[in-house]
Amino acid sequence: MAWVPAESAVEELMPRLLPVEPCDLTEGFDPSVPPRTPQEYLRRVQIEAAQCPDVVVAQIDPKKLKRKQSLSGCQPAPEGYSPTLQWQQQQVAQFSTVRQNVNKHRSHWKSQQLDSNVTMPKSEDEEGWKKFCLGEKLCADGAVGPATNESPGIDYVQIGFPPLLSIVSRMNQATVTSVLEYLSNWFGERDFTPELGRWLYALLACLEKPLLPEAHSLIRQLARRCSEVRLLVDSKDDERVPALNLLICLVSRYFDQRDLADEPS
Repeated sequence: MAWVPAESAVEELMPRLLPVEPCDLTEGFDPSVPPRTPQEYLRRVQIEAAQCPDVVVAQIDPKKLKRKQSLSGCQPAPEGYSPTLQWQQQQVAQFSTVRQNVNKHRSHWKSQQLDSNVTMPKSEDEEGWKKFCLGEKLCADGAVGPATNESPGIDYVQIGFPPLLSIVSRMNQATVTSVLEYLSNWFGERDFTPELGRWLYALLACLEKPLLPEAHSLIRQLARRCSEVRLLVDSKDDERVPALNLLICLVSRYFDQRDLADEPS
C-alpha cells in the first residue's frame, strides 16, 4: 500500500468548495501587489496557507499568568461574625448614594489640580500603584505596624495616598480594573489593612455596571479572600470584621453575586 502525504489525506477529508487550480509555490509571490482577479486572490490565499507552519508555539510570559482561582463561594462566617440583613441593606443603600455622587461630580473633581506631591502611576505600573495606594513602608515590610509620630507632617509617599475624589475621578475604567487587580493580588498574600480597605471601597464605587468579565472575576476573588481572612480573625469585635463584611456585602448584594452573600445572623 502506497504511503499518502498528510496534506493529501487532509484534502481528501476536506473536499474543495471553490474551483482553485493547484498553486505553484515556485512562482514569484509579491504580497504587496493586490490581486487582479478573483482567481488570483484565491490562489494567493492558497499560497499563504501553504506557507504557514504546521505547529505554532505561543510564547507565554510566566509573569502574566494569573494565580489559579477557586470557583467556590465564600467561606461561611464564624458564629456571631455575620452581619444582619438590615445592616447589609443599609450598606448597599449608602454605597449606591456614594456612587451617584461620584458620577455626578466626576467632571468637577477631575478638573481640580492635584497637589504637587501627587504623581499618579501609569495604568500598567503594578508596583507603582501598590506603593501609591498603600505606601512604600507597607509594601516594603509586607506587614502592618503601629503608627509612629516621627515626623510632624504626613508623608503620603510612606503611608500611601488616600483615594481622594480628585484622584479616582481621573481613573478610567481600564485603570480602575487594573488597580483593583493589583490590590487584590497584594491582598491575596497578606492581611487586611485600613489603607487597603479604603481603596477597595473607592474602586468598587468607581466600577461601572454592567461588569466586564474581568471585573466580574476580580470582585468575586476579592469577596472570597475577605471571607478567608475573616476566618482567621480571633474576635468578632476586631475592627477588621465589619470592613471585611462590608466588602463581601457590596460584592454579593450590590453587584448581584448573591451566591457569595452572608447569611443574616
